[in-house]
Amino acid sequence: MLKRCVIGVDLGGTNVRAQAYYEDGSSASRSGKSVEAPSNAQMGTTAIIAAVGEAISQAVKDAAQPPIGVGLAIPGIVDDAAGVVRWAPNFGETVDGVFRFWDNVPVREHLKPHLGGLPLFMGNDANLAALGEYDFGTGRGKAKCLVMFTLGTGVGGGIVMSPASLVGDARGPLVLVGGNQGGAELGHIVVQGGGLECGAGSYGALEAYCGRDSIVKRAQNKLKRGWDSSLNDMVGGDWSRITPKLISEAAEQGDPMCLEVWEDVGHYLGLGIGTIINVFAPDVFALGGQIAKAGRPLLATAMRAAREVAIPYLFRDCHITLAEQIDDAGMLGGAALALEELKWKG
Repeated sequence: MLKRCVIGVDLGGTNVRAQAYYEDGSSASRSGKSVEAPSNAQMGTTAIIAAVGEAISQAVKDAAQPPIGVGLAIPGIVDDAAGVVRWAPNFGETVDGVFRFWDNVPVREHLKPHLGGLPLFMGNDANLAALGEYDFGTGRGKAKCLVMFTLGTGVGGGIVMSPASLVGDARGPLVLVGGNQGGAELGHIVVQGGGLECGAGSYGALEAYCGRDSIVKRAQNKLKRGWDSSLNDMVGGDWSRITPKLISEAAEQGDPMCLEVWEDVGHYLGLGIGTIINVFAPDVFALGGQIAKAGRPLLATAMRAAREVAIPYLFRDCHITLAEQIDDAGMLGGAALALEELKWKG
């Protein structure tokens, strides 16, 4: 009996990626590779839709069997029922010198000509990454409640619950999206009242301490204050070339300054983890995104801080771990959404 096949699509600020998957999360593409192309994120809706549509078309052609649906992960507030992206600050175009981001864009309607009749399901990229990790990663489709942080340019979050984690009549897994489809913005919980400014305009949010730019700036500030670090040599004295990846590489070599950067970041990450554990009592807490690859220098400190914040009984029963599906989380999340929706629609 042939397994069902769907297309998972990850629309990012730089690239759009698409791939065919079977219902167990394995690749269903003949080439074994994803389709990848520039997303045209700031070139206007027509160009963005064309890029996404072409990626879907190519992934369908590469599928080993005819797909039955498409799942699309988008960084923003997504109203799947209406087929509309309510808000996506990374996509749009510059008009009269001002960048006009996506605001109530009917993405499903725009993509219809590219779908060949396939149903399209859409969701927030962090929420879908959590769903993909639940189905195909550390959750193994069996976790009672899985929470995921995605650590990258910002800090995203997703919460997936099984009926076992709820009281009442429910079928699952269930992705928490909130009353207006805008949840769960876990990166915007406050870990330091009145602290660093966040891109959303608040002060002291987790994202302001654990997002990419904050990590880079922390390293730059330490260099300004006279730290002797191999990181300075790695970038040839050009601090604008510093990236979290380079900070991680220097830390792996034992660089004291870079180790302290990750300890600083890990402290705030742990505060966020512990706070969320107290609210949702997850049995699995997965850390995804490229910055999570910093590994032990980040995670060891985060674990200590989380332990100090979380209720001991809840902390004890929570497995905190790196996500298994980091690189392809968006596509797998899109595939998981399509499979879940089609399951209940027959």
